[in-house]
Amino acid sequence: MSQQSLTLFPCNSCGKCCSNVHFSQETKSLDRGDGICRHLNINNKKCSIYDTRPDICRVELQYRKNYASTYTWKDFVEVNLSICRGLPDRLK
Repeated sequence: MSQQSLTLFPCNSCGKCCSNVHFSQETKSLDRGDGICRHLNINNKKCSIYDTRPDICRVELQYRKNYASTYTWKDFVEVNLSICRGLPDRLK
């Protein structure tokens, strides 16, 4: 799939993925000690280093590098959204 055909990942800035970084080996290094990413702004639930965030946090890049041969973009998005919905909301 070409880079031009990818739509943006439909993130709604709920903060669930960033407040559960302890669940994934790939994101554990971002844990501030309580499972929440050290770069997450708790007030607005957005990344404080968004423009320079790690590659593991770049959904489209991860798709192109690791999953494009396995999933269509649409299916990859659905799998990720399903995982998002299942994560605990720890920021309420």
